[in-house]
Amino acid sequence: MLKPLYGLDRRGFLIATAAGVAGTTLPSPTAGSTEVTTDQPIGFGQAKSVLIVLLSGGPSQLDTWDPKPDAPAEVRGEFSNRSTAIPGVAVCEHLPKFAEQTNRWAIIRTLAHREHNHLLATHVALTGRPTPIPRGGSDLDRVETRSDFPNYAGALDFIRPRTDGIPSGVSLPNYLIEGPLTWPGQHSGFLGPKHDPWQINGDPNDENFQLQALAMRDGVSRERLQTRRQLLEALDQGHPKLAGSETSALRDQQNLAYNLLTAGKLNQSFELERETQETRDRYGRNKFGQSLLLSRRLIEAGIPIVQATMGIVQTWDTHVDNWGKLKNTLLPQLDQGLAALTDDLQASDLLNETMLVVMGEFGRTPKVSTLPGQTIPGRDHWAHAYSGLFAGAGIQGGQVLGQTDTKAAYPLTKSWSPADICSTIFNGLGVDSNAVLMDPLSRPHHLLNGNVITNLYTGAPV
Repeated sequence: MLKPLYGLDRRGFLIATAAGVAGTTLPSPTAGSTEVTTDQPIGFGQAKSVLIVLLSGGPSQLDTWDPKPDAPAEVRGEFSNRSTAIPGVAVCEHLPKFAEQTNRWAIIRTLAHREHNHLLATHVALTGRPTPIPRGGSDLDRVETRSDFPNYAGALDFIRPRTDGIPSGVSLPNYLIEGPLTWPGQHSGFLGPKHDPWQINGDPNDENFQLQALAMRDGVSRERLQTRRQLLEALDQGHPKLAGSETSALRDQQNLAYNLLTAGKLNQSFELERETQETRDRYGRNKFGQSLLLSRRLIEAGIPIVQATMGIVQTWDTHVDNWGKLKNTLLPQLDQGLAALTDDLQASDLLNETMLVVMGEFGRTPKVSTLPGQTIPGRDHWAHAYSGLFAGAGIQGGQVLGQTDTKAAYPLTKSWSPADICSTIFNGLGVDSNAVLMDPLSRPHHLLNGNVITNLYTGAPV
């Protein structure tokens, strides 16, 4: 269900070959430049920002947005369902706020791909591509490398590099690492670290939370920093050799650091104490709720791609105690945080220009199971059918796309892949469908590698 990794028509091939240099060991600096066509898919350019809420570990579709109340108990699970603002549509009983706000959301119940492994599926979810690492004997063979395809923020930064001190992407509140395993798909991959999204590691709910990287050293004001930079530039002018490629990477890092330190609006985004206590309470005084609040502030500062991960690598990996974890922690925090987020975005009209995507890397097995040595049942990995949420930036709320079978195991209607989500995100951000990336071997990759999910905008039935 994933689209071909190298899919070029004649026009795309000409664009790609003109952009690359045979034999180069670095991505072409002009590979992102493309001819913009006038015939663009629906939704093109309607999003100024995209917020990806990643439910790492994979939430159960049956126990969230695709309940099957008439299924046998070993499939149905322990939860009841509740009606929503969409006639005839029900969701899990532990999503009461979401049920009231379904007019804002489009639910896709037939997302699907082939990868049932966390690491491989995360790369697919965050890049729209399968990992380039061949399947090995263990997860250790599939960890993050610079051969990975760029994630959304990394690719956007390459296509549209910025010089205003505002990063193209920010990920928070933690990097996905477990022991020796680092989940692939979290950085700019073969494009190199220059285009990596900015990673925030910290708990925004901690009263001592602050971003040290943006703090001036004692005694250094913005005016003094500007004077220091002018002095450095004057010294560089007397040494022409410093302008060569040997120091270009260092100069890029210096310029980025300077722009970040002087971008006042970005700095203020991390000052959550500027929010009222009532506002912070609405999001939930927990790591995830405050991460969504911080995400909203980053969007207000003009960050085009923000990724907020709910939990560590396997927070939603409910092999054991699926219903206890969902009922007591995961669903209440998700329900509260998303309600507060969409309330605020709608009140400020930012929902009209912000695309929201809520998804895991896959779903859970239809059949309940108990792992060896455990006594509390759960559900295992399942990528054949799972659910995702979409809202904002022209997407029509109040609709459900796709229908699964009686066990939420397989799609009965059209399914969509992570490649389609990737294309929908970049189309929403106004990236031309002919945009091409060149990898270190000068191989061309169409950035929009799937199909735009036009039903999200038209409301047409599947």
